[in-house]
Amino acid sequence: MGGLGAVKASDIVIPSPIHLSQRARGNRRISLFATILIIGFLIVLSGISVYAQTPDAPSTPEVLHLPKLTFLEGTDNPEDVTLGLKFLFLLTFLAVAPSLIMTVTCFTRIIIVLTFIKRAMGTQDLPPNQITATLALFLTFFIMAPTIKEIKTEAWEPYQAKRITTLEAYDRGVIPIRKFMLTQTRPKDLALFIRLSGMPRPHNVGEVPTYLIVPSFMISEMTTAFLMGIYIFLPFIVIDMVVASTLMSMGMIMLPPIMISLPFKILLFVLVDGWNLIALSLVRSFAV
Repeated sequence: MGGLGAVKASDIVIPSPIHLSQRARGNRRISLFATILIIGFLIVLSGISVYAQTPDAPSTPEVLHLPKLTFLEGTDNPEDVTLGLKFLFLLTFLAVAPSLIMTVTCFTRIIIVLTFIKRAMGTQDLPPNQITATLALFLTFFIMAPTIKEIKTEAWEPYQAKRITTLEAYDRGVIPIRKFMLTQTRPKDLALFIRLSGMPRPHNVGEVPTYLIVPSFMISEMTTAFLMGIYIFLPFIVIDMVVASTLMSMGMIMLPPIMISLPFKILLFVLVDGWNLIALSLVRSFAV
């Protein structure tokens, strides 16, 4: 206690009456404000509870009338009925068009390969998914252009000229699609679904139903896309290994290798004109 020194009487500060009265007035104001807030809160709560307990006046239930399809009513002309059915078929086709694009075209292989590029480079969100899907869609249109042209020539134009019926147009239009899918389908995958279906062994591919060709084609497309993805991954894996071993030798263990390797991956991809190579490889991978 000797080191701290004795407390002198002059060191003790006694607040004056003026300060005490000001502090008391401030405390009273705070108490009054808090009381007003509490009273207002209780009034609001009581109003809400009274409103919630007030029963609603009984209302007459409204009857919802479903709209009628009147474009087929009141007509004796068969052409009008046919036109209405064509309209319904068109709406159905537009509803399933996205699924058809993903299943019977080259869209599956392209979108998987483009996703592999983002994973291999480590840019998970670049390019954005919308950009990737749009690029895959237009590459699909480019690759499928000969098939679409054949469908237009063999099925659509004769149908528009009323030289063939709707069923004949379907039979003619599905032939180019089947030819494209069978060209890209591995015999191993096609034989798998033929065996699973239990149907007799066909003498030629023309006897294979379309519903067996579609899953065989999709499996073959995914297999091919994964094989292309492996070749895409290899150079970027080498960069990751070199960067990781360099950081280990320098003792920089706490530094994530992805932070150092990502710029080198992007630089390599740009120097070799990566998007040009990817587009060229994807187009040439389809024997059309």
